[in-house]
Amino acid sequence: MPAKNALVAVNGQSAELRLRSGTMGPDVLDIGLLYNQTRMFTYDPGFTSTASCESKITYIDGDEGVLLHRGYPIEQLAEHGDFLEVCYLLLYGELPTAAQKKDFDYRVTHHTMVHEQMSRFFTGFRRDAHPMAVMCGCVGALSAFYHDSTDITDPHQRMVASLRMIAKMPTLAAMAYKYHIGQPFVYPKNDLDYASNFLRMCFAVPCEEYVVNPVLARAMDRIFILHADHEQNASTSTVRLAGSSGANPFACIAAGIACLWGPAHGGANEAALNMLTEIGTVDHIPEYIARAKDKNDPFRLMGFGHRVYKNYDPRAKIMQKTTHEVLGELGIKDDPLLEVAMELERIALTDEYFIEKKLYPNIDFYSGITLKALGFPTTMFTVLFALARTVGWIAQWNEMIEDPEQRIGRPRQLYTGEPRREYVRAPHR
Repeated sequence: MPAKNALVAVNGQSAELRLRSGTMGPDVLDIGLLYNQTRMFTYDPGFTSTASCESKITYIDGDEGVLLHRGYPIEQLAEHGDFLEVCYLLLYGELPTAAQKKDFDYRVTHHTMVHEQMSRFFTGFRRDAHPMAVMCGCVGALSAFYHDSTDITDPHQRMVASLRMIAKMPTLAAMAYKYHIGQPFVYPKNDLDYASNFLRMCFAVPCEEYVVNPVLARAMDRIFILHADHEQNASTSTVRLAGSSGANPFACIAAGIACLWGPAHGGANEAALNMLTEIGTVDHIPEYIARAKDKNDPFRLMGFGHRVYKNYDPRAKIMQKTTHEVLGELGIKDDPLLEVAMELERIALTDEYFIEKKLYPNIDFYSGITLKALGFPTTMFTVLFALARTVGWIAQWNEMIEDPEQRIGRPRQLYTGEPRREYVRAPHR
């Protein structure tokens, strides 16, 4: 990257800082030497103006509504590719050849089983445990079973761990679902594709044959693609921060799952579905729109707006199409939730209040409806998000490990507590 300099003057002290340019997006001001030269930190709660790392994986232009994985638009990947092809792209940087794709699919498929003793972990949870609580525990426990892929200094072990995580996450997610509803675990089948295998593990029962609907499998695969990676979001940043300490990859992914569980992150699609259910019918929409515009009313429209996107989330457009395909295949013609969603979308795209505040529908707005139609309870929504995002976390983790500038994460703070004071023992002590 071409090196440039910027002179920053603060309280009579100056610092010469380097300007760095990426291939796309805004330039960044390298403040690594700011403290040494000025004895001052920067203050940026939520890191809204801070680039925490250099990355070649995912690019987002929030103003234009653009999402690229390794340079490829998400619309093209979702329309023409499949999830494992996107996994290969995120991990290796290029789309696979036919031979590479066949080999990668084989390696992932033949790693889908988990150690049989893992089933005992599930019986240690209460039967009504939230599936995300189960996932946090079980994914972290993988490091207790696969000692041969926890040496982060060995590139081969890192790649084995990566494949294992991508392959075993659907199995663990399906086991969490089955345990949650009190049904027996279903083992994976190597003759099925990634999404079909997952749907079968979730919805098959031993007493009858289960045939995967290809339309629903394709929809599931597309949902996985749309959630595969999304730059330096909260959970990805958590994975990178945990990994910067040298923690093993299974522990890092478990940390990402824990972060994803928050309603402001991975739980947003569940919140959006609950909102649509609360509104109920189209004739109730004006009341809720008025409440959303009222600053004194705690009600908020979920599934609108995004921390990064100030335009229509490109994933939402694909998700809307997928929603219609699923409802059409299942014969759901008059879904009241979809009717409410479509009317809310129309209002959001035409109402001055939403346009001014750039509150466009995001992916969570439609994904909840789709997952509900596929048969998943709301408690599984974030689990499915974690399943899909695992490849993004792993790709980002690998990139961080190989980054020569990588250091253990150690943010500083603006201290506003008591100044130094001396300890004085009270007479009654």
